[in-house]
Amino acid sequence: MKDKSFKTTLRYFTIAEWEKEQEYLRREHNKGWKFTGVTLPGFYHFEKCQPEDVVYQLDYNPEGIDHKEEYVQMFQDCGWEYVTDFVGYSYFRKAVSQMHGNEEIFCDTQSRLDMIRRVFKGRMVPLIIIFFLLVIPQIFYHPWTDTPADYILAGMFLLIFIIYSLLFIHFAVKYYQCIKSMP
Repeated sequence: MKDKSFKTTLRYFTIAEWEKEQEYLRREHNKGWKFTGVTLPGFYHFEKCQPEDVVYQLDYNPEGIDHKEEYVQMFQDCGWEYVTDFVGYSYFRKAVSQMHGNEEIFCDTQSRLDMIRRVFKGRMVPLIIIFFLLVIPQIFYHPWTDTPADYILAGMFLLIFIIYSLLFIHFAVKYYQCIKSMP
């Protein structure tokens, strides 16, 4: 018999979709599933709990891991419960009943913009380097012949090119929206 006090779901969020991820975790908690962790390639683990409106917040701060105790304590001092870390993101939660208004871990738009810059530096820069050093040269400088393997390889690199391009555009739009929302 399957244990119904735990569940695992498979979800994928891009690096620019942390807000969608936060909302997903909040919806699950409202349904009675408390988030306990996430593992690759996107398995979200939950345990059964009393349904409650709980806000989840993510912070991307790989440098915070170097000073983990102080980093977590800073959020706990503000009433946020530390949940886990996953690929540079730290997960925090707080019951709406304990919040004062529309509370977030970021005190202002500038703090959120700083997080987006950390994401750009930690996640997007390596992708851009891979894109320009590996993907683009393979598309333009590959010695193409008329073998089926070359067509398959060309299709794979074209697909990778499209995925990377869409990811860059998506991140740029989120970054622009955050800058535009600044006072």
